[in-house]
Amino acid sequence: MADSIEMIVNGRRERVSVEESTPLLYVLRNDLGLTGPKFGCGLAQCGACTVHLDGTAVRSCVMPAKSARGASITTLEGLSRRTGALHLVQQAFIDEQAAQCGYCINGWIMTAAALLDDNPNATDEEIRRGLSGLKCRCGTHMSILRAVKLAATRMAAAARKA
Repeated sequence: MADSIEMIVNGRRERVSVEESTPLLYVLRNDLGLTGPKFGCGLAQCGACTVHLDGTAVRSCVMPAKSARGASITTLEGLSRRTGALHLVQQAFIDEQAAQCGYCINGWIMTAAALLDDNPNATDEEIRRGLSGLKCRCGTHMSILRAVKLAATRMAAAARKA
């Protein structure tokens, strides 16, 4: 039976009518037209579907939509909403040319952004640990790590200025 679920997505209040067990990923992509999060494995193992739920990076492919009721969801499309400019992690991925096919990049960017928003002074080890479990079949891991380290440096500098 369909249920009405209200959530805030990228700063906008949204109401959808879906089965409560419908994965949040399907609601975001199919009902709200947000294509940043991707369907990769469907098992919460690859990270392509990562979004922020109240600021925490979560895998939306296995999260029932009902779990997002009343929550604030941020997708790749909404990551820059706060400033109107690209998030520092997004810009670093561009600067380091960290994407090849781009399919997994949503997961890397969203996970890194949540990690660095919590800890802009993350060490190399904290970055590696925070990104563990994400998959890139193209093998751009080293470029991705350089991009995240660049973003961490920029975020720490911005935090010192604030």
